Amino acid sequence: MGPPRAMLGMSPPPLHGRPAGAAAPGPGELAAGRAPPRGSIVAAAPQHRGRPGPGWAWMRARSTSSPSDLRRPMVLVAPPSCVVCRSDMHVHDHFLPPSCSIQRNGQERICFSSQRTQGATLYHHQKFFDWKSSYCRISRQSISTSVNASGQQLQSEPEAHDSTSIWRAISSSLDAFYRFSRPHTVIGTALSIVSVSLLAVQSLSDISPLFLTGLLEAVVAALFMNIYIVGLNQLFDIEIDKVNKPTLPLASGEYTPVTGVAIVSVFVAMSFGLGWAIGSQPLFWALFVSFVLGTAYSINLPYLRWKRFAVVAALCILAVRAVIVQLAFFLHIQTFVFRRPAAFSRPLIFATGFMTFFSVVIALFKDIPDIEGDRIFGIRSFSVRLGQKKVFWICVGLLEMAYGVAILMGATSSSLWSKTATIAGHSILAAILWSCARSVDLTSKAAITSFYMFIWKLFYAEYLLIPLVR
Repeated sequence: MGPPRAMLGMSPPPLHGRPAGAAAPGPGELAAGRAPPRGSIVAAAPQHRGRPGPGWAWMRARSTSSPSDLRRPMVLVAPPSCVVCRSDMHVHDHFLPPSCSIQRNGQERICFSSQRTQGATLYHHQKFFDWKSSYCRISRQSISTSVNASGQQLQSEPEAHDSTSIWRAISSSLDAFYRFSRPHTVIGTALSIVSVSLLAVQSLSDISPLFLTGLLEAVVAALFMNIYIVGLNQLFDIEIDKVNKPTLPLASGEYTPVTGVAIVSVFVAMSFGLGWAIGSQPLFWALFVSFVLGTAYSINLPYLRWKRFAVVAALCILAVRAVIVQLAFFLHIQTFVFRRPAAFSRPLIFATGFMTFFSVVIALFKDIPDIEGDRIFGIRSFSVRLGQKKVFWICVGLLEMAYGVAILMGATSSSLWSKTATIAGHSILAAILWSCARSVDLTSKAAITSFYMFIWKLFYAEYLLIPLVR
C-alpha cells in the first residue's frame, strides 16, 4: 500500500453515500437528536451529557459485506476544544493533520484532541480521515479473500506476501547452512568413502542391501563429523575469514558464534552417536581420530591450533584424507559388513599412496588464496613463507608426479580394461591440469580461488578412477 493520496498531491476518495464534493453532514443532523447510521462513531462534548453537541459531525465507514467490519476503526471529526475517544481505534501519528494530536489513555484507548478546526479546514480533515479509515481497515485485515467472476476464492495480498517472506527466510537459512558446511569438502568426503568401499567388492553379488546399508551408515556418520570439523575451524577463524572468506555465515554475521557452537555440537554428537549405534570398530575409530585431529587443527588452546604450523597442518590433512579415509572405511566394509579378514590389496595401496600426494597438494594449495589474512594474523603457512608462485608450482608438480605414477601403475595391470581405463584417465587429467595451470593469473585472488576449486574437481575425478584400478 502506498502513502496517503493527500501526501501525493491527489484528492482523497469521496465519502460513501455522498457524491464527491458534497458538503459534510452538518452539526444539526446530530444536534437534532437524529440517530447516526450504523457503523458511525459519535462522541459528545461533556456539557451535552452524551448527546452530540454543536460542531460534531459523523461519517459512515465504507460499506462492507460483513457486520464484523463495523468494529474496525471508524472516522470522526471533532469541533474545536473537544476530545473524542474510542478504545478500538489505532492511528499512526504521521498520518494526522497538523491540527490534531494523540493522547494514549490506558492500554488501547486513543484520544483525538482538535486544537483548531474551522470551516474548510474541518472538511479537509474530515475527508482525509475518511480515506485513512479505509486504508487502515483494509491493511489491518490479516486474512481476507476476494471472489472472482467464476466464484473461486483468491488469496489476499497480505497472505501472499507472508508466504513469500516465509519461503525467502527458508531459502536464506538453507543457503547459509550450505556455505557453512563447505560443500566441496562434503562432496569429497562422500565420494572418497564410496570409492574406497567399492575396493572391497569382489563380485557383483557383493553389491547387496547389506553392502548399501553399511555404506550409507559410514557416509552419514562421516559427513556429520565433516561438518563439525569445518564448522569448528570457522568458529576460531572468524576474524581471519572476514579478510579471506567474508561470505561465510560466521564472518558475514548471518550466524552468531552461539549458533555456530550449537550446530557443531549437534553434529559431533550425532556423528559419535551413530558410530556407536552401528557398532563398527573401524568406523568408530575413523570418527574419533578425525575428531581429535580436526579439533587440534583449529581450536585455540595451548599446544594446539596446529594450523599455525605449516608442516603439522599438512600432516593433519594428510592423515585424515590419505590414511584414515582409505584404510578405516575399507576395513569397515571388509571386516564389519562382509565379515572377511582384513587384507590390503594392490588397489588399496595405490589409493593410499596417490591420495597422500593429493592431500599434500590440498593442504598447501588451500593457503594460497588466504595469504593476506594469514599474514595479518600470524599464520605461518608455506604460502606466507615461500610465496604464492612457488607454492603454486610445487603443487602442480606434485600432482603431475602422482599422475605419472598412476599411469605406470595402470601399465603393470594384468587386466586389459583396467590398464586402458587407468592409463587413459590419468593421462587426460594430467593434460588438463597442465593446460589450466599455465593460464592462471597468480596476481588475481579470484583466479587462484577458482583454480583451487578445480583441484577439488580433480580430486573427485580421481575417486571415480580408483575403483577401476586392478
